[in-house]
Amino acid sequence: MTRVATPEEPLRCAVLISGSGSGMEALVLAQRARGLRHRTVLVLSNRPDAPGLQRAEALDVPAEVVGHYTAAGERMQREQHETAVLERLKAFDAEIVVLAGYMRLLSASFLERWGRPVINIHPSLLPHFPGAHAHRDVLASGTSLTGCTVHVVDEGMDTGALLAQACAPVFAGDDEAQLSRRVKVEEHRLYPEVLTWIAEGRVQLTETGALVDGQAPRRVC
Repeated sequence: MTRVATPEEPLRCAVLISGSGSGMEALVLAQRARGLRHRTVLVLSNRPDAPGLQRAEALDVPAEVVGHYTAAGERMQREQHETAVLERLKAFDAEIVVLAGYMRLLSASFLERWGRPVINIHPSLLPHFPGAHAHRDVLASGTSLTGCTVHVVDEGMDTGALLAQACAPVFAGDDEAQLSRRVKVEEHRLYPEVLTWIAEGRVQLTETGALVDGQAPRRVC
């Protein structure tokens, strides 16, 4: 999936964000505290007002914006925007793209041109509750169990090969903010772990999905 990395030559991650950047911050702190085999070399946002840009700067991680308008104020076409993103990824010699609250679908053309892994974490137990409003949908369903899923990105909406899942309970009286905080605890634990599997060469992609240590990852539900 990628080269086998070492703590001395870690896998170079570009983290794409659109919002608060709390997941990115947790990832960077884990990488530094534990000397992991992956390192964040770029934080890239499609929104210039994303608070995560300030978080990245506070962590002394290069932070850039590829917005949706040209210098002349014209709206970029999707391919034009994705080309600009690819240019920044190549400029920082990124080896893997890590989505952390990036609120745009990447096109099949982008994935083909990038030609390297793109990984996402989604705040539900996929295939249940895909999309941008997972916590709202979980609460509306009345289920008592949710969690998060790390998966490979394809051109669909949260449809790529599953790598790992972690569970979190749903309590009576939860609102979206409460549920989000509980799930984020699991997200912040799981994401660095799965990226370490990738950096260690333990993940393989096949025509039917992903294998971790030669086994298909187990879905929680």
